[in-house]
Amino acid sequence: MKKTIYVIAFSILFLSACKNDKKQTESHDASMEETNMHQQDEHSSMDNSSMQGDLKSTTEKNSSSSEIIDAYLQLKNALTEDSKDKAAEAGNKILTAFSNFDMTKLSDEQHMTYMEIMENSKEHAEHIIKSPIDHQREHFEELSKDVNDLIELIGTDKTLYVDFCPMYNNNKGAMWLSETETIKNPYLGSNMPTCGNIQKKIN
Repeated sequence: MKKTIYVIAFSILFLSACKNDKKQTESHDASMEETNMHQQDEHSSMDNSSMQGDLKSTTEKNSSSSEIIDAYLQLKNALTEDSKDKAAEAGNKILTAFSNFDMTKLSDEQHMTYMEIMENSKEHAEHIIKSPIDHQREHFEELSKDVNDLIELIGTDKTLYVDFCPMYNNNKGAMWLSETETIKNPYLGSNMPTCGNIQKKIN
């Protein structure tokens, strides 16, 4: 009889110990899960902070293109008004803007691409300064591609629109950049001032 009582008592103690071990295991697992979630939250927070830092540095870098874009937009507006003289004046401002650009903020890879864009843009600006308006528009077409490439390279802090005229150059079409949603065609000027459409919004 005593042996039976001992067996029962031992069984009860054994089951009780198992339950305690299970509770401790569950408690440990829950603690580990909470720790992992906390670490993930911290990692996510660090990633968000890093992304915000990258965005901030990009914004600072983007503003460096402002003078070039402002001069380009002045040229675009002069051509919408069919003004050869104002276009020539804007061509001079484009040369000055590229000369003032701070290249020290560029990476080595960006620097090589920027130099190519700059050389092409300055060549087109020089032609725009001394050419009749039809020839100015031909170089404006190529300059628009260069300025668009510049924006893709280093960005801009401006809101711009990529517009397209399907009828220019014997219906081959050409793009340009604008600061407004209103279409004002620099290629056809007063002949067809609203010909074109918005292809993309930048920023």
